[in-house]
Amino acid sequence: MKYVLVTGGVVSGLGKGVTASSIGVILKACGLRVTSIKIDPYLNTDAGTMSPFEHGEVFVLDDGGEAVIDKERRGDYLGKTVQVVPHVTDAIQDWIERVAQVPVDGKSGPADVCVIELGGTIGDIESMPFIEALGQFSYRVGAGNFCLVHVSLVPVLNVVGEQKTKPTQHSVRGLRGLGLTPDILACRSTSALEDNVKQKLAQFCHVPSESIVTLYDVPNIWHIPLLLRDQKAHEAILRVLNLHGVAKEPDLREWTARAELCDALHEPVRIAMVGKYTGLSDAYLSVLKALLHASVALQKKLVVDWVPATDLEDETAQENSDAYKAAWKLLKCADGILVPGGFGDRGVQGKILAAKFARENRIPYLGICLGMQIAVIEFARSVLNMQDANSTEFDTHTKNPCVIFMPEGSKTHMGGTMRLGSRRTYFHVNDCKSAKLYGNKSYVDERHRHRYEVNPDMVARFEDAGLSFTGKDETGQRMEIIELPNHPYYVGVQFHPEFKSRPGKPSPVFTGLIAAACGQLEGVLQQNHRVSNGFGKPNGVGNGIAKISVYQNGHATKFAKMTTTNGNGIYSNGMQF
Repeated sequence: MKYVLVTGGVVSGLGKGVTASSIGVILKACGLRVTSIKIDPYLNTDAGTMSPFEHGEVFVLDDGGEAVIDKERRGDYLGKTVQVVPHVTDAIQDWIERVAQVPVDGKSGPADVCVIELGGTIGDIESMPFIEALGQFSYRVGAGNFCLVHVSLVPVLNVVGEQKTKPTQHSVRGLRGLGLTPDILACRSTSALEDNVKQKLAQFCHVPSESIVTLYDVPNIWHIPLLLRDQKAHEAILRVLNLHGVAKEPDLREWTARAELCDALHEPVRIAMVGKYTGLSDAYLSVLKALLHASVALQKKLVVDWVPATDLEDETAQENSDAYKAAWKLLKCADGILVPGGFGDRGVQGKILAAKFARENRIPYLGICLGMQIAVIEFARSVLNMQDANSTEFDTHTKNPCVIFMPEGSKTHMGGTMRLGSRRTYFHVNDCKSAKLYGNKSYVDERHRHRYEVNPDMVARFEDAGLSFTGKDETGQRMEIIELPNHPYYVGVQFHPEFKSRPGKPSPVFTGLIAAACGQLEGVLQQNHRVSNGFGKPNGVGNGIAKISVYQNGHATKFAKMTTTNGNGIYSNGMQF
């Protein structure tokens, strides 16, 4: 097994994840089998309780997440003092080596290369055990099996236009002081590195100039693998890992077509995103990517209108009428409406109003997790005339609990009580949009992250009134997918389909939303029907996004000022970000 470690220096968030994924793309294009590991150096044992405002999106994997060390609880250390070195560092190394052997491409046997992204910034105290562990790990696997790619910022001073190398020099010096020596530098800058700058970095960072690449601003993120190829980054990696005799020249024709297609799109599809964390789009990063994957597959330019859920509520109408009118204007102008997942009762009434507007006005709607639950609550209130219908998350004493706490969950501990990770959903209605979008499969595996669910005791009443529960778990008691059969597209899912959406393979329910929003749903369903019966090929070219700067309702946010302006194919409330 070969390993590529990607670390970050000053302001490392400007490209570390993109670099790691792009390295995986180009290595796969060289004919190698690739797997990946994402390490977040936090002490949290349950990432599900982390705040999106502080951390951004909590990304869910199939296994739901895994903490590193549990040997002490099993008694493996026989009462010895548990120390960072060697106990924690050994546990990290063992975990990396074990997880790297798990294939992710559906084939048997381990991959050729594992790309490891280490979160955080070099020098952060919480990263120290992982840095030490990976330093030991590089010796453990030996020369020729470990390649370190260091991502760092090369800022440009606007006054003189000079590319400054000091941040990279300092971060490399810090990295070397911690026992890790970079083999390749990936420099994030607004433009390609000048030759004298590259030579200066090579001299002071002890990295050959041919192993220094620039990740400069591009129209959309799909150009990044092409940048790496054009600068021969793959050759530098293959040289360090002694893989030249195994790998082939990278075939990136699909990625080239994808990047060019995204650049050429001009016909818009407008989606209103009604959420709680609209001030920080990073909280919905995978949702944005999934929307973009689907919109590019259908050759539409995605326009996202951020609608703060609280601005739709009557209270805002009284306190800030301008915000209220602006929010409703965005909602009424949308081609489709999406209510993503979330926790807490802030903005819930606004989300319910958005679901009601979509249902009554036949606007394509997709509700994810909480977005599905509020659609059920709205249906109970408006159609079944249960005016106090609610979730016990928001009203523990409601007489009509449409959404309840999971029976197996803990009511005293927030951490570790979620239904987290990959779970199976069985289709109970074959002739429905969701089943057709998934290719008429009998079941699908999607990732979950929730504590509350639709009350199974009320399902019969909902179905009698016209709400269809098309997907359920293996017991038939846990509702996974809802639909309104006579609506153009009104779908809610308990799971998070955005986490498995990929470029070239967009999530089916996101594809359904975009297709319905631009009048192409019937054609997509017919295409899926032909493919599921062995005729034709799946349609769609997907895309990813690099969130570089963010604009909310036409105004730059504080977060936007912390990043570098760059186009990426998504427009937000009329402004590109």
